[in-house]
Amino acid sequence: MKVLVVGSGGREHALCWKIAQSNKVDKIYCAPGNGGTRLVAENVDIQANDIEGLLDFALKNKIDLTVVGPEEPLVLGIVDKFEEKRLKIFGPDKECAQLEGSKSFAKNFMEKYNIPTAKYRTYEDYEGAIKALEEFSFPLVIKADGLCLGKGVEIVETKEKATRVLEDILKNKKFGKEGDKVVIEEFLHGVEGSLLCFVSGNKLIPMESAKDYKKAYDGDEGPNTGGVGAFSPSPLFTEGLNKRIKEEILSRIEEGLEKEGLNYKGILYIGLMITGEEPKVLEFNARFGDPETEVLLPRLESDIVDLFLKTIDLTLEPKDMVWKKESSLTVVLTSEGYPLSYEKGFEIKGHDELDESIILFHNGTKYDEGKLLTNGGRVLSVTALAPSLDEARDLVYANVDKISFKGMFYRKDIGK
Repeated sequence: MKVLVVGSGGREHALCWKIAQSNKVDKIYCAPGNGGTRLVAENVDIQANDIEGLLDFALKNKIDLTVVGPEEPLVLGIVDKFEEKRLKIFGPDKECAQLEGSKSFAKNFMEKYNIPTAKYRTYEDYEGAIKALEEFSFPLVIKADGLCLGKGVEIVETKEKATRVLEDILKNKKFGKEGDKVVIEEFLHGVEGSLLCFVSGNKLIPMESAKDYKKAYDGDEGPNTGGVGAFSPSPLFTEGLNKRIKEEILSRIEEGLEKEGLNYKGILYIGLMITGEEPKVLEFNARFGDPETEVLLPRLESDIVDLFLKTIDLTLEPKDMVWKKESSLTVVLTSEGYPLSYEKGFEIKGHDELDESIILFHNGTKYDEGKLLTNGGRVLSVTALAPSLDEARDLVYANVDKISFKGMFYRKDIGK
């Protein structure tokens, strides 16, 4: 088989790494890829949002399976375009991808099918949104409706800050058309957890649990990021909590997908807030999470290509997914200043001196004249699999110290 992976981050490197372990696969391409994907795949210079370019490449190179990493091509309808040409592709179609592409669509879906979530209101006009602030207590959450590369969500503590955020989004068009609407919602207190599910014919089959770290600094301080660390499994997901999630969330999502006439095939990421034993949905993503993928795939025993094909063919069953008992942890090394402004192009040293037990996933790197350089805000995910979380954590941090690049920054409390 020839497989094309779409995307250029740590998630896509982890996907290529796992796909390369399948005996069904002869050749992997990654578009556009990064400095790490080139070690297990052939990088192709086509951007992830160039749907026509990707389609043309898949047809000319007789690609047997395409796996979509990031959300943008899904929301743009890459799956619909590929399926029109009878190409196998893993991911939800454009209609289903609205669960990530439009926060108002997702919140309306949750409300309609009684899926527990935060109280919310949706607005298109600035005056109406300002007036609505009276209905909420602070802190509250303001979300631009569309895709904003992880930067469209603000937790605000005061009415003054809320007014500035709403003005930026609705009046100053900070996010362009992605901010034509805003969702204002109550702030939920509790512990966050991530649950990723394979979805085949609207049936949700959960993967193992994971926890990611969104805040930039130790102690969960600082600005929100795309994720700077993760571990799996999460002790948060007890037998009792899993039962509630299945009955109150997963079964209602399945009902909603069926009743809305949707045909969901791919991954559904469910971001959860757990208060006591009560789970509420924070958000949906229509694809693998990053950095959750970097800790989940090392624990997956099954052939991932089998899982992709069975999902597409609507034959996937829970028994098809087999997991290792070990724990996995990743620490993301970032560029100084991330998630705000940062520089790139600095040489990375020590990446080739790590212990054999370490799996190094590249998030934002490139090779230039034989040197590995930084090429993004998130640069490397240093990952380990071990009998316990503490052992995985010790392994990772011992090896983080071997890597260096100008401005390298990382959290020191992942998995504590």
